[in-house]
Amino acid sequence: MRLRWILAPLVSRSTFRRGVHLLLGGVILLPYVMLAAGFVQMFADPQTPVIPVAVLAAVTVAIGTVPAFLPVTRALEIAAARSLLDVPLPEPERNPPWETRWRGASWYGLHLICGGGIMLAMLFTAPLVVVLVMRGVGVDGGWMTEFNLAPFHLLEGVPAFAVAIGMILAVVYLVAVTGRVLGTVAPVLLQPSSVAQIRALEVEAQRLTERNRLARELHDSVGHALTVTTLQAAAARQVLDSDTELVRRALQAIEDAGRAAMDDLDYVLGLLRVNEPPRDGRPEPDAPRGDQEPGRTTPLRGLNDLGLLADEMRAAGLHVDAVIDVDATGVPAVTSREAYRIAQEGLTNALRHAGPVPVTLHVRAGAAGVDIEMTNPVSPPSRSGLQPASKTGGRGLLGMRERVSVLGGELVTGPADDAWVVRAHLPGATDERNSR
Repeated sequence: MRLRWILAPLVSRSTFRRGVHLLLGGVILLPYVMLAAGFVQMFADPQTPVIPVAVLAAVTVAIGTVPAFLPVTRALEIAAARSLLDVPLPEPERNPPWETRWRGASWYGLHLICGGGIMLAMLFTAPLVVVLVMRGVGVDGGWMTEFNLAPFHLLEGVPAFAVAIGMILAVVYLVAVTGRVLGTVAPVLLQPSSVAQIRALEVEAQRLTERNRLARELHDSVGHALTVTTLQAAAARQVLDSDTELVRRALQAIEDAGRAAMDDLDYVLGLLRVNEPPRDGRPEPDAPRGDQEPGRTTPLRGLNDLGLLADEMRAAGLHVDAVIDVDATGVPAVTSREAYRIAQEGLTNALRHAGPVPVTLHVRAGAAGVDIEMTNPVSPPSRSGLQPASKTGGRGLLGMRERVSVLGGELVTGPADDAWVVRAHLPGATDERNSR
């Protein structure tokens, strides 16, 4: 096992890939070395004007330093480390913070220095190995007599051949060790900085928040439509042969609920398309913003549509007593939309769990905030033709609580005197409770 571990770098593909990675660094280092040697020679010449050459050297150093801090250079280094050093690294940021740029520049310099050292070792070893191999097999003379073999000039035959093999092995092991060291350092210098990681976590949290919001939109809109459709279809089936007028109203309610659900579904799917990362990293020129409704010119329903909501719920069989005092001019659009959804979900829950019971809906809205109160009996009337769609809990209350929490409001739900009560307060710009 130990012998296999010792010989592994000699036959491992990773050793040769690491060698290629190091040679790339050496090749990139060559122009820097040539420029440095040229400036050293110019400064060594006493006839060289010092000030102009010093200015030229400063400009050259600045130009040569800039690539180390560029995001594209860091992206190329990450790609090379992934494929040649077998280091798992995350995708590079498009505009990394300066802390990340400094670490990327440090890796760039380390790559060039290590690569230059390996290339120098190869350039020194290659001709010496050739001469020693030739002397080891008995070939001597010609240009080899002028080649400086010190301190190996006395070696001939098998010793020369053995030293040549040993030098080759030494270079291979040097490549393997250097590559392994770089592979260990790469995650430290090429991983996103703490600032970039916090930024990525914030983006991910925002994405999850948006997905939760879209899930609530789907639940409330589609759940409302399915509740209305189920109850109306059940009622129509019961009186199909005796009350054609009720059947007609039920079918009309089903049609209206389906159309509204299709509109809401189109809106949510549009938001999903907007929030999907574009393939080339750039937003589409005609893509709407996240706060706009894709594909439609009419805004989402809000406080001004509560009367329409009450009429739709009456058509669905719910006995709604609505008192709506709304001045939506001072209410933010997001608050107006969320208030509508809360009222819609509360009425839908009453219809779903209690049946066509009488429900009181009181809404007061203005610059000070929005207050919503809904009350309905817990048990449906026994003589009703409609039956509750569900006796089990759902996600409605959780969705309402999330909507209220996002806006910093308050929500109270629960039974009170044989009735189910929902009270919600959404703060406004002049809400004293929100300002404290």
